[in-house]
Amino acid sequence: MGWRRGPIAHFHWWSVGIDPALRSRRSSFGGPTSGKERKRRSGGGGVKMAAPLRIQSDWAQALRKDEGEAWLSCHPPGKPTLYGSLTCQGIGLDGIPEVTASEGFIVNEINKKSIHISCPKETASSKFLAPYTTFSRIHTKSITCLDISSGGGLGVSSSTDGSMKIWQASNGELRRVLEGHVFDVNCCRFFPSGLVVLSGGMDAQLKIWSAEDASCVVTFKGHKGGILDTAIVDRGRNVVSGSRDGTARLWDCGRSACLGVIADCGSSINGVAVGAADNSINLGSPEQMPSEREVGTELKMLLLAREDKKLQCFGLQSRQPVFLFIGSDAFNCCTFLSGFLLLAGTQDGNIYQLDVRNPRAPVQVIHRSGAPVLSLLSFRDGFIASQGDGSCFIVQQDLDYVIELTGADSDPVYKVATWEKQIYTCCRDGLVRRYQLSDL
Repeated sequence: MGWRRGPIAHFHWWSVGIDPALRSRRSSFGGPTSGKERKRRSGGGGVKMAAPLRIQSDWAQALRKDEGEAWLSCHPPGKPTLYGSLTCQGIGLDGIPEVTASEGFIVNEINKKSIHISCPKETASSKFLAPYTTFSRIHTKSITCLDISSGGGLGVSSSTDGSMKIWQASNGELRRVLEGHVFDVNCCRFFPSGLVVLSGGMDAQLKIWSAEDASCVVTFKGHKGGILDTAIVDRGRNVVSGSRDGTARLWDCGRSACLGVIADCGSSINGVAVGAADNSINLGSPEQMPSEREVGTELKMLLLAREDKKLQCFGLQSRQPVFLFIGSDAFNCCTFLSGFLLLAGTQDGNIYQLDVRNPRAPVQVIHRSGAPVLSLLSFRDGFIASQGDGSCFIVQQDLDYVIELTGADSDPVYKVATWEKQIYTCCRDGLVRRYQLSDL
């Protein structure tokens, strides 16, 4: 997959390449532009976002004892890195440490699991959130993918230890082992019902499993290379897969049959996403009558993140191309933010935000570090991203700061899943981390 290559580069964060017409019409994430947003954007010529702050990955543990210390740094683009430290001056009666920062940094707020730090010189500000709990016994090696059921009760994950497992989302307790793929399982997700799992593996097979008894109820065969990502159409009568063989296929779950090859790219498809299209977008017309087995494909877009630096969008039912965008490096992942806005992440650390109605120039390009962007997830009025340097962060339109999910140190965070106010991540260090936004 896309994250296998390349050294981790220096850290920085800024946005470039704003289309002025789009900027004046919409805010970053598609809502009406607020006064705060307009003020931040008034510089023109590309939006400069705050220099990223970094913190010791286990800061919450380090600051739990008297005179405990944790390091801090601020990385302004094109300038020397500023280094500092946090020191615990004692623990309050409420169990919250009293923490002071070294020169150049300010502690704005601290709770048991979160701390808000500013660097006034660089007008940088971030809130850091420590894991609420960590699950270490699910897998023995890197966890490459995870998902949480629609009811929030179960998790599913796959690992380079060759296993795929279902576990209790509240405590990580193992419930089922899903055995049947040959070689590694690359991707796994719950159907909307929360009772069924879809997986794709290096064995070029797509499988559907019962989460209740771990039985494999359907196997799809047809790809000639490993399956790297999947998407579920509506309630799950149809699913989409993207493969190393360069094809994206639409499948009928009821008859375990391929309904068609949506695209044959000639290049590995690292990520796929399905989204409902805004009614202003022309998705084209099918060249032949769609099968009656296609359910919910009308007015849907299919987005493909390709290894050959191309991001491609199709009408799912029409099979017609909507746009083709060329990025700076291999695209690893993609997601829809709305009926016309999307995000896609590259191997060299760029997060492209595009408007399907005018995809020639990005709405913005967010670059935080040269580490591969490994996952993107629409979240509230913004998104969550994870990268190959261990960073995982939430960007929200209405906040002047980024929320950083800490704990992974420099191990890649491969995937993020959410349920209500809980966020789950999986990592190369073999841990699943659960964060509670209520801890903010």
